[in-house]
Amino acid sequence: MPDFPAPFRWWSDGSRYEVVRSAMLRALGFIYAVGFVSLYQQLPGLFGRDGILPVHLFLDRVGEAVDHPWWTLPSVFWWIEPTDATMRALAGVGAVLAFLAIAGLRHPVLFVLLWGLYLSFVGVGQLFYGYGWEMLLLEAGALAVFLAPWRRNEAASPTVILLYRWVHVRLWLGAGLIKLRGDECWRDLTCLDYHFETQPNPHPLSPWFHFLPHWLHASGVVFNHVVEVAIPLFVFGPRPMRLMVGWASIAFQTFLIFSGNLAFLNWLTIAVTICCFDDRAWPFRLFVSRDRDPRRGVARGATYAWTALVLLLSVQPAMNLLSPQQAMNRSFDPFHLVNTYGAFGSVGKERYELAIEGTMDDHPGPDSEWKAYDFPCKPTDVARRPCLVTPYHYRVDWQLWFAAMSEITEEPWLVHMVTLLLAADRPVLDLLEHDPFDGKPPKAIRIDRYVYHFAPRGSHDWWTREKVGPYLRPIRRDDPVLQEIMDAYGWTWPDSGAK
Repeated sequence: MPDFPAPFRWWSDGSRYEVVRSAMLRALGFIYAVGFVSLYQQLPGLFGRDGILPVHLFLDRVGEAVDHPWWTLPSVFWWIEPTDATMRALAGVGAVLAFLAIAGLRHPVLFVLLWGLYLSFVGVGQLFYGYGWEMLLLEAGALAVFLAPWRRNEAASPTVILLYRWVHVRLWLGAGLIKLRGDECWRDLTCLDYHFETQPNPHPLSPWFHFLPHWLHASGVVFNHVVEVAIPLFVFGPRPMRLMVGWASIAFQTFLIFSGNLAFLNWLTIAVTICCFDDRAWPFRLFVSRDRDPRRGVARGATYAWTALVLLLSVQPAMNLLSPQQAMNRSFDPFHLVNTYGAFGSVGKERYELAIEGTMDDHPGPDSEWKAYDFPCKPTDVARRPCLVTPYHYRVDWQLWFAAMSEITEEPWLVHMVTLLLAADRPVLDLLEHDPFDGKPPKAIRIDRYVYHFAPRGSHDWWTREKVGPYLRPIRRDDPVLQEIMDAYGWTWPDSGAK
């Protein structure tokens, strides 16, 4: 018998979800693997002891500011010292557990550990982990604990599938409504005339999409509104309607994967969208299961209790969806259990990029030889093809896209990164694609701002660029203003850097 609480049994159509469960748990394991592997590789430079936003300093500030920091900011690093070695070891453990989930291990304890570890890193990740896909992975990961079977041959819970469909509705409606409320170009159907060029990390196919005629761009915006606003609630409708929602959503996310690098957001959205289907919907049975026994006893009670908690925590996200002042990508509880989502509430009309350059000249000036630092997936060299990196996520590259649209006074993390480059800090140099000084500390660093456009078809280059002006004046290690900023934030020159 289905395990629905009595008020929800009207919704059951007798569908089974063993194949769906297996596919979703493996898909979530894949996303966790991407998250932990990228974390392991980038962690020292992002928030290690000699990183851009050191965790130990952040925890000290939070601990001084609130009475119960472990509740405000859940993380195991309140009890485990966040050394680089310890954090990388836990990231490695997370990656191993994720690969076990991909291989088919599906016990709830596995998903508790995955969720707890990832929550711990999101809590201390600060600026680099403040995005919607982190919240979505934590919410979907928490539900996976109740989707996974406690016993052999235990059937998948339709109640948990229903909760995933509620995630699907909030995810898609949040993204659709924030667009309609946020930027006129989504209403006059012109956003895609700019989006492919101005998105955070363009894809090798992004120029092709950019140069499509306007009528195709406008059609794409209409399709966006249909998928994100018009049909999400149909996931609670009859079976043909929810299948239609599922296939339309997957088609839309596939298009996004082929047109841009949006970290693992699109892949994770597809993983959640699998909940729209049932076992009869699959043309082939990749994940064969014969589970037939309904959930019993404590497991069923835990599922009901979690359902009640989700309903309670859903009040504020639901009100946010209805609000004219809708917030985008916001958590209403410290554990990110039920969130509100959104994407591209506004679309830039120009692509701004920051060129970070250094010189070995003892007296830097306009006539000095300035060499650019290259990042793995950020446009700098106009002859360089846009990268293909999805679902991997280069977090500094992404953050530099935001920084280019603000001022240096609003980006203290970038000032600290400049100080670390002046010290030739190894963890930060490892975040680069190319260090033009081969590990030696430059005498000065400057940052200029440019406007980039895709080069016309037939050009030998991928980009054209025009200088807007200076973003950060040439700055040396002994600059007193730089030292004042470092003292204000408690930063010190790294042990790993050159002295």
